[in-house]
Amino acid sequence: MATFLYKLGRLAFRRRHFVALIWVALLTLAGVGAASAPTAASSSFSIPGTEAQKAFDLLEERVPEASADGASAKVVFKAPDGEKVTDPANKADIEKTVAALKSGSDEVARADSPFQTKTVSKDGSTAYASVSYKVTSMELTEDSRDALEKTTDEARESGLTVEVGGDALQAMPETGATEVIGIAVAAVVLVITFGSLVAAGLPLLTALIGVGIGVSTITALASALDLGTTTSTLAMMIGLAVGIDYALFIVSRYRGELADGRDREEAAGRAVGTAGSAVVFAGLTVVIALVGLAVVNIPMLTKMGFAAAGTVVIAVLIALTLIPALLGYAGKKVKPTGEKSKVLGGGRKKDAAASESAVADAKPKDNLGTRWARFVVRRPLTVLLVGVIGLGAAALPVSSLELGLPDDGSQPTSTTQRKAYDLVSEGFGPGFNGPLMVVADLKDSKDPKAAAGSITKTISGLDDVLSVAPPALNKEGDTAIISVVPSSKPSGIETENLVHAIRDAGGDITSDTGASVMVTGTTAMNIDVSEKLNDALLPYLALVVGLAFLLLIVVFRSILVPLKAALGFLLSVLAALGAVVAVFQWGWLGSLFGVEQTGPIMSMMPIFMVGVVFGLAMDYEVFLVTRMREAYVHGERPGQAIVTGFRHGARVVSAAAVIMIAVFAGFIGSTEQMVKMIGFGLAIAVFFDAFIVRMALVPAVLALLGKKAWWLPKWLDRALPNVDVEGEGLRALDEKGAAQDPDADREPARV
Repeated sequence: MATFLYKLGRLAFRRRHFVALIWVALLTLAGVGAASAPTAASSSFSIPGTEAQKAFDLLEERVPEASADGASAKVVFKAPDGEKVTDPANKADIEKTVAALKSGSDEVARADSPFQTKTVSKDGSTAYASVSYKVTSMELTEDSRDALEKTTDEARESGLTVEVGGDALQAMPETGATEVIGIAVAAVVLVITFGSLVAAGLPLLTALIGVGIGVSTITALASALDLGTTTSTLAMMIGLAVGIDYALFIVSRYRGELADGRDREEAAGRAVGTAGSAVVFAGLTVVIALVGLAVVNIPMLTKMGFAAAGTVVIAVLIALTLIPALLGYAGKKVKPTGEKSKVLGGGRKKDAAASESAVADAKPKDNLGTRWARFVVRRPLTVLLVGVIGLGAAALPVSSLELGLPDDGSQPTSTTQRKAYDLVSEGFGPGFNGPLMVVADLKDSKDPKAAAGSITKTISGLDDVLSVAPPALNKEGDTAIISVVPSSKPSGIETENLVHAIRDAGGDITSDTGASVMVTGTTAMNIDVSEKLNDALLPYLALVVGLAFLLLIVVFRSILVPLKAALGFLLSVLAALGAVVAVFQWGWLGSLFGVEQTGPIMSMMPIFMVGVVFGLAMDYEVFLVTRMREAYVHGERPGQAIVTGFRHGARVVSAAAVIMIAVFAGFIGSTEQMVKMIGFGLAIAVFFDAFIVRMALVPAVLALLGKKAWWLPKWLDRALPNVDVEGEGLRALDEKGAAQDPDADREPARV
C-alpha cells in the first residue's frame, strides 16, 4: 500500500492543476445540486419492530383521520392574576384563538377547544387547546409554523399568557458563535504547530472543501433519501474534525521529509506513502464505526451514520490527493520541520559557525514528547496505575446513568415550549405533558364495546394513573383509542413503569376479551427507542470493536497492540460517559456549559459515543503506534522505538486532539440539548483518549510488554496480507540506489 500511495502522492504533486480542478468541479457540482434541490423536511422517525410503531401503523391503516404520528401543538392559556380563563372575555378570546388555529393552515387536522375537551384546571387559571396536524413535525411546512406563531402572538395581545408546547415548533438547532470559535482555535493550533501560515491554512482549507462537498451532497439528496437536518450537522461535525486531522498528519510528515533533505515531489510522495497509509486505516476504522450504526435498526440513525461515513471517505481522498497537489502550489512557502516562516520570525540569517554546527549535529533534538516518552519508559507501572485510577474515578458516575429522550422539560427556560410545559405541570400535573395513547385492536373481540370498557377499567386500576379517558372507537368499531394521563412527568421512571404495566396487563386482557392492547404516543415511543438502543449496544460494540480489532491486527501485525487499543478505548468512553452524567444529569458545572435543566441522558448517547469516539480514538492509535512500529521494524529496540514514535508523532497527535476538541466543543453552544450533549461528550472523550490513554497508557503498556507487544503467531503472520503501513517498500527504493530512481538526475531543491 505504501508504494501505491507514494506513487499517488507524486502524481498528485506533478498533476496538481488536474487534481485541483477535479475537486473544485466536485465542490461546484455539489453546491449547485444543493442549491437546486427541493427543500426537504427533517427525516421521518420510525422504529421498526417496536410496539409503539406497530400501534402507529395500525392507526394509520384503520383510523387515518386520527393522524396518530402527526405533529401536535399544545397551546396553553393562563389568565391574568385574579381572573379565570372561564371569564366571558377570556373565554371569548380563547375560542377566537382556537378558531384561528383551525383555519390557519391546511395541514391542521383538528383543533379542540379546552371548554369542549374539559382541559381547564380546577382553579380555572389555566387551560390548553390541543392542535393536531396531518403531517409529522419533521414534514410540517414553515407556513404552518408561522401561522401557529402569528395566532398565538395575537392571542397574547388580549392580556392572556399564551405559550406553545409540543413538537410543531421544532426548529433547526442553532450552534451559535462557539462553533466559529472552535474553528478559530483550530487555526491557532495549526499555526503554532507548523510555524507557517501557509502550512497551517492547508488543513483548514481542505477540511472545509471536504465538508462543503459532503454537506452539499447530503442537502442535494435530502429530499430523495429522506435525510434530516441532524444528518448534515453530524456530517459537518465529524467531517471537519477528521478532515483537519488527516491533512495535518500528511503536511507534518511532508515537512519532516523536507527536513531530511528530500526534494519537494519526493517528500510529497513519501508523506502520502507513510502518513497516508495511516490515514487510510484510521479512516477505515471511523467508517466501520459509523456504518455499524445500522445494527441498531433505526432508519434515521442508519442514515446519519452512512452520511457521516461518506464525509469521512471524502476527507481521506482529499488528504491523499488534494493535499499533495496544494503542497505543489505552495512550493517553498511550506518550510521543513523546525523552520518558521518570515511572518512568524523565521528566515533570519544564521552565521557560518551556527550553520556548520547545525549540519554537524545530526542527532535530533529532544522535544517535550521525547522527554515524556522517556519518563514513561522509565516509570511505566506508575503511569499506568495513575492513568487507570484517574479514568476509573471519572467513570464512577456511569453507575447512576439514567437514559431517556429529551422532552419539552429539558428545553431552555426561555423557550415557549418550556414555558408551556411548566404551565401545564403547575395547572394540571406533570403527566398531562405526556399522555399515553393506548390502542386496542378489537377485530377479534366478540363484543368490541365491552372489551374497550374492560381495558379502560383495567388501566384505571394501575399505579401512577391520574386519569383515563373514555375509549374512542373508529367507524368500523374494530379499533379503540384510549388516552391515559400518568401522575408523573413523561421522562420519569414511574411513567416508564406504567407503560410496561399496561403492556403486561395486555396479555390478560387478550385472553379474556380477544382484544390486543398496544401503548404508543411520543412518551411510549421514547421509551421504546431507549430500550432498542440499549439492546443494540452490546451487539454493536462487538461488531465495531471486532472488525476494527481485525483491521488493526493487519496494520500492526500484533495481537496485544490492538487488544490494548480496544481496552483503552472502552476506558476512555466510560470516563467520558461519567463526565456527561455528572454535568447533564447531576448538574455539576452545569451553568458553565449552559445546562439549564438536568435530566436523563439522551438514550442515543452511549451507542453514539461508542461509534464516533471509537473511530476517532483509533485515529490516534494508528498515527502514533505506526510510527513506533516503523522504528521497531527498522531495527530500534522496543523502548527506543517508543521514544522515536513520540519524537515524530506526539506534537502532531496533541495538535490534532486539541483541534478536534475545539471543533466538538464548538457545538456546546447549541440551543438544542441533544447537540450540546453530543458536543460535550465527544470533546471530553477525545481529551481522555488522546491525552491519557494514547499519550500515557499506550506507551506505558508497550514499555511493560517490550518485544512481546509485537508478537504474532507465525501461521497468522503468513496468512495476513502485508499492507506495509510502516513504508518498508519505500526504504527498499533507497536501498536500490539513486541510479534506479527515475528522478535521480534531478538536483535537490535548496530549502
